[in-house]
Amino acid sequence: MSQGQGPARVRVTAPRTRAVVARSRFSVSRELAEQSELGEMFVRSLMRSQLRLALVVAGGFALILLGVPALMLLFPSINNMTVFTVPLPWVLLGAAIYPVIIICAALYNRAAARNEHRFRQLVDDGRSPRPVWTADPE
Repeated sequence: MSQGQGPARVRVTAPRTRAVVARSRFSVSRELAEQSELGEMFVRSLMRSQLRLALVVAGGFALILLGVPALMLLFPSINNMTVFTVPLPWVLLGAAIYPVIIICAALYNRAAARNEHRFRQLVDDGRSPRPVWTADPE
């Protein structure tokens, strides 16, 4: 470097990549954690969907359960039928209703898990995978 010249010039430029502007991302989990009005709305929505599902399943089950006595009223000859010396109405109400209960419970469980899975997908925001204890209903 000579005395007449100053320090060497340095060229300063912006980076070649485009800078990503940090945006405030909408986070459902943050809304839930802060117990904001929006977070409460999401929880109420989940509760409403679970209640609606429970009422539909209970109504369908009640309809089936009340359908057996209605069937006996419409067709009185059913009251005289027997299955291995057991009256048919007893068989229908005492034994045949249990598979119906199991099917209703399985359908309810699957649909409730699907509702919770959708809510969990909404809340997780894709940050960290959480263990899923039930099979994914699809």
